[in-house]
Amino acid sequence: MKLMVNHQTHYRYTQNARNSVQSIKMMPQSSKHQIIENWHISVPGEYRCQRDAFNNLWLTATQHHDYRYLTIMAQGIVDLFETEIGHFENEISPYIFLQRTSLTHCDQEMLHFAQDIVRAKDRQHLILLSEKILEKMPYQPESTSVTTLATDAFYAAKGVCQDHAHVMIAMCKALHLPARYVSGYLYDQNQPHLASHAWAEVFVDNKWYCFDVSNQIFSPQNHIYVAVGRDYLDVAPIRGVREQGGVESMMSVVQVLAC
Repeated sequence: MKLMVNHQTHYRYTQNARNSVQSIKMMPQSSKHQIIENWHISVPGEYRCQRDAFNNLWLTATQHHDYRYLTIMAQGIVDLFETEIGHFENEISPYIFLQRTSLTHCDQEMLHFAQDIVRAKDRQHLILLSEKILEKMPYQPESTSVTTLATDAFYAAKGVCQDHAHVMIAMCKALHLPARYVSGYLYDQNQPHLASHAWAEVFVDNKWYCFDVSNQIFSPQNHIYVAVGRDYLDVAPIRGVREQGGVESMMSVVQVLAC
């Protein structure tokens, strides 16, 4: 399946901003699951590309001039193949993803929740855990922020895809299963504008398997992989700092269309 992605992020400032630096992780890579036919990122100023500790492509852009508006756009064509597992790499040990972070902390009540469900460390029990997480935390748009902890989302009993991924990862790590956060895009022919997405992967039976808790999808047929990390902060599409600028407002528009 061939998909076209257009991801635009628009920033607006109440005063002139200057000397800004953006860390951009919006560059998918080819694998057995996906082939990147073409991909381009448009961003003002100077930029350079490198790889981070998790082998993600990472663009650093700098702007030294004054500005009130800034647009960063990523677009391209990705060809997806029918695979049971999605992201592949040979250089990074999966056990790095046992490291806990503040966003993926698991307390005793969450651990007991997981232990009651995962009686055997296999894919089927993890699918059942994913189902129970969604029952406990129904999807509710705009109910949390990018800084919401897994524990806070779990006890609030609601969240979005990021929270579902963080809770799944937190519980799996507590069960001594490597788990990681994936950022990317999801193709849904009925909702082309709701395409930016996050999900979890868990290393079980010597393979990384997809656990899209929000959609209860466990095979990444319609998922485009962009970056992987321990949590959202490792793979945030755009993070940055600037001088001045006053109050910042941001609008993001994402489309994933079949082509």
